[in-house]
Amino acid sequence: MKYKTKDLIMAAILIIIGIVLPMAFHFFGINGTIFSPMHIPVLFSGLVLGPSLGLIVGILTPILSYLITNIPTMPFLWVMTIELGLYGFISGVFYKKLGIKLMPSLIFSMILGRVGGALSIMLFTLAFELNLPSPLTFIKRTTITAIPGIIIQFLLIPALTKFYNNKNRSIIGQ
Repeated sequence: MKYKTKDLIMAAILIIIGIVLPMAFHFFGINGTIFSPMHIPVLFSGLVLGPSLGLIVGILTPILSYLITNIPTMPFLWVMTIELGLYGFISGVFYKKLGIKLMPSLIFSMILGRVGGALSIMLFTLAFELNLPSPLTFIKRTTITAIPGIIIQFLLIPALTKFYNNKNRSIIGQ
């Protein structure tokens, strides 16, 4: 698959943001579980770059973050890698490939990513006997506990996506 240079640069920038944003939250003592700062650039990547780069950003962001900052911790790294990979991929498929409107694409990708995370917990617990919370606890932590982060995502990501798409249209003369 051939990518435009500007899209690869944007993917790299979003990965960096996905690493630095959680670091800033932790530096100021803000619980990342509540605000889910790593989710923002990943969801955004799928919406503006499409499913394949969204998937790549979603997979690489938690892995590189772990290698640099040790966040997310093991074994949650693998759960988040699946969850965020799905966020980037699904938001890109729904919005860029299927032409579904922005908010439904965002909502569906958030739901399906969390379901994928819960299923990965079941898989990792059964296959590797990892000591992970139950899938139901995971869903609770990533929805109820993360309501402030979800609200921020619902406000910020559509605005950023519209701004990015409008800027791209004006740059290429559409």
